[in-house]
Amino acid sequence: MGQRLYVLSSGRLRRQQNTLVLETDEGKRFFPVEQVDEIHVFGEIDLNKRLLSFLTQQRIPVHFYNYHGYYIGTYYPREHYNSGYMILRQAEYYLDECKRLDLARRFVDGALFNLYKVVRYYRNRGKPLENVESSIESHRSRLDDLHDIAALMQAEGQAREAYYSAFDIILDDPDFAFEQRSRRPPRNRINALISFGNSLLYTAVLSEIYHTHLDPRIGFLHATNFRRFSLNLDVAEIFKPALVDRVIFSLVAKKQIQSRDFSEELEGLYLNDRGRRVFLEAWEKRLASTFRHRGLRRNVSYRRAIRLELYKIEKHLMGEKPYTPFHLRW
Repeated sequence: MGQRLYVLSSGRLRRQQNTLVLETDEGKRFFPVEQVDEIHVFGEIDLNKRLLSFLTQQRIPVHFYNYHGYYIGTYYPREHYNSGYMILRQAEYYLDECKRLDLARRFVDGALFNLYKVVRYYRNRGKPLENVESSIESHRSRLDDLHDIAALMQAEGQAREAYYSAFDIILDDPDFAFEQRSRRPPRNRINALISFGNSLLYTAVLSEIYHTHLDPRIGFLHATNFRRFSLNLDVAEIFKPALVDRVIFSLVAKKQIQSRDFSEELEGLYLNDRGRRVFLEAWEKRLASTFRHRGLRRNVSYRRAIRLELYKIEKHLMGEKPYTPFHLRW
């Protein structure tokens, strides 16, 4: 796998022969295209059709974020693994209420299991999280009794609400008090970190989907409607505790990110440039970190784990093997 190119400065991104060139006030930087898997644009960047054609040829998606770091869209190159068969299978599972509900329940079950494992990890380190643990388990145990997507999403939301109540106990830092979940705008620093991290995870999953036969427009837990992509939202739910939340806990505990890394605008708090750089560095390390994969019996990175999750979904849709979501094994 190649690397992700994060463009935080403003300037111009263009093609020069077979190399990507980023021109900013600080000068030119060259990036061999074969070393780039995806591009994330946070700054104000000028680009042209010649570059987009080149990126399509090289199969490199480009994710765009607004001034505050919110995801706003993706340049999704023409799909080279496009499969009519897989699209039909996805559509079949989406339109069949029983099949869709079964798959959506598996996503929620995986998400709640991983929430539980994170809480258990910190409880084993002396944090008083018994009530949170019990609440998540309670919501997870009733998933089989829920018979529509709305009820599943409600259970997932309630479990996550209980989970978020653990943040203040885990972090124990008044500068990063959780209070309650707020999104647009995030009302405090911890919400700003969660929103930024979730945006990165959504695009990471979307980039991995691009390299499979799956169509990102057909999700199962999240409705397929006028939203451009939804399958990446389904899969991201499973990985949020392992990736986004663990990065946040580590950054705050180690004082690597502090109150000076945020700015207040439009009645909200957002990561500033330095804060984004710190988060992105930690994010990259987390994606590249490895764990022992029980099925493969070898170490794999979390980024690779996302791809493997998508392959499992493909097998489920083809009727080869029932999908079992990724479980943390701490």
